[in-house]
Amino acid sequence: MHRDRWGVPHLWADTADELARWQGRVAATDRAWQLEVERWRAEGRLAAHVGPTELDWDRFARRARLDDTARRCFDRLTPAARRWVTAYADGVNDALPAGAAAAPEFAATGGTPGRWRPWTPLGVFLVQHILFGTFPQKLWHAHVAATLGPHARELFAVEGPGGSGSNAWALPADPTTGRGPVIAGDPHRLLELPGIYQQIRLACPEFDVVGLAFPGVPGLPHFGHAGDVAWAVTNAMADYQDLYREQLRRDGDRVVVRDADGWVPAHRHVERIEVRGGATETVEVIETPRGPVVDHDRHTGEALSLRTPARVTESLGFEALLPLLRARTADDVADALRGWVEPVNSVLVADRHGTVLQLVAGLVPQRDDRCRREPVPGWEPRYRWRGDHATAKPVEVGGPVVCANDRRDDTAHLGVDFAPPHRAHRIGELLADGVAEPTVHTDTLLGSTVLRGLLARLDPGPLSGPARRLRDRLTGWDGRMAADSTDAGAFAAWRAALVRHLSAHPALAPLHSPGGYDPLFAPWTDPLARIGHAVEGVVAGLPRLGGAVEPLAVAALEEVAAGDPPGPWGRRHLLHPLHLGVSEVVADRVAAMRDGTALGGDTNCVLSTSSVPGVSDACWRGPVARYVWDLTDRAASRWIVPFGVSGRPDDPHFADQLPLWATGGLIPVGTDWHTLTLTPHPETRTP
Repeated sequence: MHRDRWGVPHLWADTADELARWQGRVAATDRAWQLEVERWRAEGRLAAHVGPTELDWDRFARRARLDDTARRCFDRLTPAARRWVTAYADGVNDALPAGAAAAPEFAATGGTPGRWRPWTPLGVFLVQHILFGTFPQKLWHAHVAATLGPHARELFAVEGPGGSGSNAWALPADPTTGRGPVIAGDPHRLLELPGIYQQIRLACPEFDVVGLAFPGVPGLPHFGHAGDVAWAVTNAMADYQDLYREQLRRDGDRVVVRDADGWVPAHRHVERIEVRGGATETVEVIETPRGPVVDHDRHTGEALSLRTPARVTESLGFEALLPLLRARTADDVADALRGWVEPVNSVLVADRHGTVLQLVAGLVPQRDDRCRREPVPGWEPRYRWRGDHATAKPVEVGGPVVCANDRRDDTAHLGVDFAPPHRAHRIGELLADGVAEPTVHTDTLLGSTVLRGLLARLDPGPLSGPARRLRDRLTGWDGRMAADSTDAGAFAAWRAALVRHLSAHPALAPLHSPGGYDPLFAPWTDPLARIGHAVEGVVAGLPRLGGAVEPLAVAALEEVAAGDPPGPWGRRHLLHPLHLGVSEVVADRVAAMRDGTALGGDTNCVLSTSSVPGVSDACWRGPVARYVWDLTDRAASRWIVPFGVSGRPDDPHFADQLPLWATGGLIPVGTDWHTLTLTPHPETRTP
């Protein structure tokens, strides 16, 4: 094994299976605590190691049958894919004891690592994506319809809290200069520490690929550069998860569920959840013909079952991962991804020959449109999946192309809630002006003008002097959410105050009635947070509910003008990495980041550093990586992650990339083996 100056592992092995084992070893060495946390999440056993705060997740994981789904998907893999995934899990087991010994979290909790089973990598992947889809959004839609009426759903017709923010774009080859295609972008997810992606290079006689790996998962599912071809994904915003209302009857331990032709048996068993520092809990696991019961509607008493392509087909699409590494052309990548299942991704791929393809990878079931909006009656045949799936053929593109979770011709029929078009339009403008990729990544121009338009409409006459001056500042502001901008800070303070006034308005007050769903889904069902998340739609739609927005905007102006000056945006918009705070050593490092890392950008900027107006301006979601894949010369490619390659706080590569990430910098993608540092190991192999 070799590492570059940033600690990025460069692995060489004689076979793909041996290389997978090495990738597992490196993941366990660098990210032992992270790997075990993800395994415990997949198995619904996190509370046993962390405590009762994780019980809500453990109950959901057991009810959703994540571990069972992972095992079923593993069993359906081809023999070659099973052997490759198993080699990765074996590599994790090889290095996990030593990795855990160096991770302070194990010492802090008094725990020891366990054993990975061959299907654990599939469980880890499920954990990362089960809430990445649309079903929690349907709980919110149902609550809005029940409290404000079905017509009010359009006020919140934007993607859910975890759905968007990612960008990817491709530039075709330039025959004038001889430059080959370029693919660049930045995936956006929760800013977890350690990060969700780990930079790595995987090389053997069959392939040599650099890219971003999920710790705990073999290969490079989302972002990779194989020298001759490179690929990148964004969330296609497709709707592929359905919730069904279920009516259950009980006869002792036996459960039956209403179906189209009467009452049929449902699977039922009970599992025990151990809790660190608490009493053991039990959870009832029920599965209907639609899928596992993941929640109950406390208002109607109905169960809610979840139907997903992975559970139905017993496949995640992991057969695509090894052919993806072996790809040499854009068509090879498209062929590899034909079998992909979920999550559903928009894919950009380019090769050294100049081909640039755009495609959608994943399964989207054909069914009644009502399934896309809310939980539907499971006993009605009209809501069954029809067995076929929407697919799209790869399209070759001849000019710049942008994917930013927006509604496009290739995705519009696949989903309901998309990101606003601002980011995609802005990236297109910047590329047309010849702006370089790192500058595109960090563009802070606020995309929407809805709120600034509201300010411009306000009559300044009745305002107090301070409020009038604040309005004049904000209407003359350039709209850039720069970290050092006091105008951006003032705008954010006014926006937050407006959200709170909207939330308290009588027309929206019914939203605050008690919800009927599990606390795990609070990020999707909390009214204040959802109003903050969809503030532009709420501002535009409130008059249709009989409310006037202008008085609320005035009240928010007066409130901010009467208070202390908000200061620069970066003083409010601080990095807030998420971490299980079981170790004081790590907690101290996290606290320092939260206190000292000012960020520019905002949800509707290309630099989509998300916060929740009205709740907090801290940034908990943002670019978990940035990359520029150069198809002319792979060594000229660049990338960055928010923290570093290691999850150990005593490692120099724990957070060495943070300063560059926070200011928009990138580091080189090293490809010359002679410039790398060999890490001694008796099994290390050198190319």
